[in-house]
Amino acid sequence: MQSTLKLLAQPTQYMFFTGKGGVGKTSVSTAVSIALADSGKKVLLVSTDAASNLDEMLNVELSNQPVAVPNVPGMFVLNIDPGTAAIDYRARVVEQMGPQASDQDIALVREQLSGACTTEIATFDEFSHLLSQGGAAYDHVVFDTAPTGHTLRLLSLPKAWSGFLEGNDRGASCLGPHSGLKMQEQLFNQALAALNNPALTTVVLVARPDKGALGEAARSSDELRELGLENQRLVVNAVFKRSDLNDPIAAAIEAIGQQALDEMPTSLRQLSTDYISLKAIDSVGLPALRGLLSPELERPTTTAPQARSPLEHHTLSELVAELATDERGLIMVMGKGGVGKTTIAAAIALGLVQHGKSVHLSTTDPAAHLTMTLNADVQGLSVGRIDPKVETQKYVDKIVASRASALTEDEIALLIEDLRSPCTEEVAVFHAFSRVVSQARTSFVVLDTAPTGHSLLLMDATGAYHRQMLREFKGQASDHIVTPLMRLQDADYTKIILVTLPEATPVSQAAALQDDLRRASIEPFAWVVNKSLLATDTTDPLLRARLDSEQKQMNRVAEQTSHAVILVPWAAEPPVGVAALKHLLD
Repeated sequence: MQSTLKLLAQPTQYMFFTGKGGVGKTSVSTAVSIALADSGKKVLLVSTDAASNLDEMLNVELSNQPVAVPNVPGMFVLNIDPGTAAIDYRARVVEQMGPQASDQDIALVREQLSGACTTEIATFDEFSHLLSQGGAAYDHVVFDTAPTGHTLRLLSLPKAWSGFLEGNDRGASCLGPHSGLKMQEQLFNQALAALNNPALTTVVLVARPDKGALGEAARSSDELRELGLENQRLVVNAVFKRSDLNDPIAAAIEAIGQQALDEMPTSLRQLSTDYISLKAIDSVGLPALRGLLSPELERPTTTAPQARSPLEHHTLSELVAELATDERGLIMVMGKGGVGKTTIAAAIALGLVQHGKSVHLSTTDPAAHLTMTLNADVQGLSVGRIDPKVETQKYVDKIVASRASALTEDEIALLIEDLRSPCTEEVAVFHAFSRVVSQARTSFVVLDTAPTGHSLLLMDATGAYHRQMLREFKGQASDHIVTPLMRLQDADYTKIILVTLPEATPVSQAAALQDDLRRASIEPFAWVVNKSLLATDTTDPLLRARLDSEQKQMNRVAEQTSHAVILVPWAAEPPVGVAALKHLLD
């Protein structure tokens, strides 16, 4: 069936698909690649997701070398593992230091190359080969992701970096990655030139008819445009139109989606836009992927509700009652953006207050959604906020002040640019977070969102070094040291609640987050599946057809945790205000 997507009318050689997690980037980019191959083009699809489900979608074993896709002549797929790319990149940077480098110098660079910034640059290093020499063998190279604005800023810094980097070991957050940039300077310059050429490259922003996803797309659009990537398009995926006019659930989902589209940010309205309707089945297998871009498929007919095995689960109120058996503690509500962490955190805090507990509720959300979610003062509940921008600025000011005397004005400017790294914000927020953690010694602290696994591992290394120094210089005094990480590892002190949606990507992201936590010796306490349609009585044929997929995700969640799954039903009205939050607990 012929695709109706306008973006396929005049596709450029390079196409980058970017967007918030769970919006369907992989499905859309894969479907576009198939459509291009079906039209007779030779296509390479490139993914950088270490946990990619492309193998399941295309029935092909992924490799870091191009692999032909069965039953799609002319299409090849390549999976770049960011972790492997980072290992290779570190080895090349250390190798270029030469035999004159001391063990101390090599150890310093290895430490500087241990963070997320290195992974970002290393992945772009792989991209760069495809944007220069490697992509010449294909009519189209489709990337299932896009370089972040941070990566592009690093790569487009002025040549003054070479003077700043020479002999500089004063601790810039991404100094290690920068030390490798000169090594690949010509390659990166070619890649940047290709990215900034609208005749060669298109950035496709993928979103859903959801306020958060469209807002993320608008932010990405603005940032990439500032860096010279002007050729942008928008794809709005999973647009739902109800067929059962008497189903209030279907009516509410359609209305919420339409409102998000009506209020779309101005920067997105200026882009050429394609809309893809919500399909009854997951985008797995060639028929489903070919159908994704097709005009509206025949809708499922209304059938009697299919019998499904009931999933053993608890309600949110049962989780709160379980948490309330303690007298105090830290409850960290974690998950990727858009899954409803703020709502769940506020409901848990409110439930603990109802159990007679004193609770401090805090967030690292710069938009302070907690205040809007509660929309009232509650006796026994205090609300705070860790503002990432404020904390990061404090941290940057401290670093710059400590090194200003040894740097020129140009070098200070470069250091400040370097400290715009997401690594810097991560560390700054963790320092502020550490202060909040200590409050849980005497009362309940519920924290909406949390540091990433990279931050936790960083603090683990810092804490280990700190304890080693104390052992060396103060003997038994180290036995009394309790670091923030040690409190997070203490299951009696800290309960981690992972929040997800009953969809493939959010569940995979939550599972990856759990793996990160476990590498830092932190075991999550329970999983909450938010906005479950299985927990509603929808009668819309399309929504009912999608319940099989949701059941599959519920089973995946159940396999991830030894605790009963916490199920929160999809609600027609956003749970804003104390009354609505209490309703979630009923």
